[in-house]
Amino acid sequence: MNEKTFYNEILTDHNLHPGNKHDIPDANLVLEGVNPSCGDDIILKLKVVDGVIRDGGFTGDGCAVSQASADMMLDLVIGKTEAEAKRLADIFFRMIKGNITEEEREELEEAGILKDIAHMPARVKCAVLGWHTMEEMLNGNAEPVTTEDK
Repeated sequence: MNEKTFYNEILTDHNLHPGNKHDIPDANLVLEGVNPSCGDDIILKLKVVDGVIRDGGFTGDGCAVSQASADMMLDLVIGKTEAEAKRLADIFFRMIKGNITEEEREELEEAGILKDIAHMPARVKCAVLGWHTMEEMLNGNAEPVTTEDK
């Protein structure tokens, strides 16, 4: 199977069957993320206890890339500390810019398939929406975030 087919299958599966697209009623961190250029709009919710992300989910609408990327991100960060989640977000952002090692890409697990999104500039903001929203949330931002400046 070539990498493009693999990419499409994973992206499609996360878009059509997102395991983390649901409400988290007892979330203690909630933040809206908006990508005005594409119309993506998500509400990211995390339940963080003693610095560890115990649960997470998102609701909202958007393109396949934004929805799949947010779902993959949550698969990766649930169970991790806030510091680990921020580090993974940093790796993801550097991957999008083409500036990571193969070992770092492997740390991103399925989210690493989005490495070539940099070649599709119109989709970069879609891919980073969930990650940017999580990073801002974990940094204490309570105001809705936008990918306008990303």
